[in-house]
Amino acid sequence: MTKACVLALLLFWACPLDLYRTPYEDRQDRDSSWDRVQPQDYHQDDRRREVRECRRCCDPEEENPQQYPNQHYPQYHIVPQINITLLKGEKGDTGERGPYGKSGRAGQTGLPGPAGAKGNKGSMGLPGEPCKSYFAAFSVARKKGLQSNEYYQTLVFDTELVNLYGHFNMFTGKFYCYVPGIYYFSLNVHTWNQKETYLHVMHNEREVVILYAQPSDRSIMQSQSLMLDLESSDQVWVRLFKGERENAIFSDEFDSYITFNGHLIKPKSEL
Repeated sequence: MTKACVLALLLFWACPLDLYRTPYEDRQDRDSSWDRVQPQDYHQDDRRREVRECRRCCDPEEENPQQYPNQHYPQYHIVPQINITLLKGEKGDTGERGPYGKSGRAGQTGLPGPAGAKGNKGSMGLPGEPCKSYFAAFSVARKKGLQSNEYYQTLVFDTELVNLYGHFNMFTGKFYCYVPGIYYFSLNVHTWNQKETYLHVMHNEREVVILYAQPSDRSIMQSQSLMLDLESSDQVWVRLFKGERENAIFSDEFDSYITFNGHLIKPKSEL
């Protein structure tokens, strides 16, 4: 019995049997040239493999590969799919500013907003210049009549009614402007019977207005008034026309028939 056991072990060791092999293990042991088998040799190799393999009835059957004439079997490779929309690069540089577009239509005026809160009181300003008041006025009269001669005569007055700051010179019979501005003047005379009355109100050496009355059997009062824009040092006075015409103005020692008046309306600094 012992000799029989030893003999059996030696037999198994000398001739090992592959009692069971899976299809996967058989593929691993095959020569790599199996993958390059031509399609026309496939059925012959398959029959040899059925003879070599020991298969159990429970083993799954392998599917026959598809026929690709004159071509190798296709090799499949796994290719990863990447969604490019998920990839985001770095932020680029700011581009150049484009041209301005056309102006749109003006919108309608909105409703006024609510009144704001009252602000704080401001600081006190610098003191202003001292208040300056400008005045000029005069009123003069003559109690002696005057008749013309061969020269122009300046009408000189002998009675001073008002002469503010002495702007009217009683010796020359002229008003001198010390405050530039707008002035008002008026002249009143009494005519002489049967004689012509012919006088001018003068601005410097220019005749501005005339006071005239034709000869008449009776004497009457005549007047003239005007406004002048005067500058500093201007002169205003009354002149009697020369004697080529017999003209005169009447007055007496008891009453003042001849008057000349003027005053400042508004200084130029306030215009």
